[in-house]
Amino acid sequence: MGRLFAVVLAVITIVSAAIFIARIWWLPPDISVLGVGIDHQMTETMIASGVLFVVCQLVLAMFVWQYGDAGDARPIKTFPGGATPMVVIATILVSAEILVLTLVGTKVWGGIFLSPPDPSALHIDVQAEQFAYYFRYPGPDGKFGAIHPELIDDGNGNFFGLDPANDTAARDDIVSASLVIPVNKPILLTLHSKDVGHAFYVPELRIQQDFVPGLVIPLHFTATRLAKEEIVCTQLCGLGHYNMRAYLEVESLGQFQQWLKDHAP
Repeated sequence: MGRLFAVVLAVITIVSAAIFIARIWWLPPDISVLGVGIDHQMTETMIASGVLFVVCQLVLAMFVWQYGDAGDARPIKTFPGGATPMVVIATILVSAEILVLTLVGTKVWGGIFLSPPDPSALHIDVQAEQFAYYFRYPGPDGKFGAIHPELIDDGNGNFFGLDPANDTAARDDIVSASLVIPVNKPILLTLHSKDVGHAFYVPELRIQQDFVPGLVIPLHFTATRLAKEEIVCTQLCGLGHYNMRAYLEVESLGQFQQWLKDHAP
C-alpha cells in the first residue's frame, strides 16, 4: 500500500508540473507596458517554487517507496538531532526563497504602485457602485467638474453628482459605461467607490486594484495593442457581484478622438 501511494504521489507531481510547463491554464496575452515585468517575475516565481515543490514531493515519494512497507522489520533510524534540524533547514530554505523573490519583485511592484504617472497621461475618473462601473473624461477644457454626492441620481444618469447648471467645468465632462482609451497612451485612473468595496481587474493589463470607500486611489498603465477586454470586480460586493463588469476598449488615436466627439454632451 505504501508503494502504491508513492507511485500516485509521483504521478500527481509530474502531471502537475507538466501542466504548468505546458501552460495549459495560463494568463491571457499581455497588452500592457507593465505586463512584461510582471510576467517575467511570475515566471521566476513559478520556476523557483515549482522546482522546490517537485523535488520535495519526489523525495517524499522515494521515502514512502523505500520505507512505507508495513512488514519491514528493520530498526527505525532517527535523523541526527531529531526532527528539529530538518525543520530549521526547511524553514531557512523557504524563507530565503520568499525573501529573494520579494526583493526581485519590489522593482516591478514599485513601478505600478509607487512611481508617478507620466505627466502626459490621460486622466480618467472611475466610479464603482453596485453593480456597475462609470468612467468620466474631462471635456475640451481639460478640467473635471466638481462632484456633489447629494446630486447623484442614477435614474437621471447623473452617476457622479455633477452640477452643470452652476459648474462650467462639469458641462463638457463625458461619462461612459466603457473605458475607452487610445493605444500607446499613458493612462491615469482615479478610482473611488460610491458604496462598498469593489475591484478593477483586467488580466490582460496585469492589473488588479481594489476600490476602498472614502479613498481616491490612483492607478496608471499604458495599453500596447488594440483590444476589447472585460473589466471585472473581484470583491464580493453584493448579490449582483457576479454580473458587475464593463469593457476596456483600446482604440487607435483617431478612433478615440472620434469617440470623444460622438459622446460629447
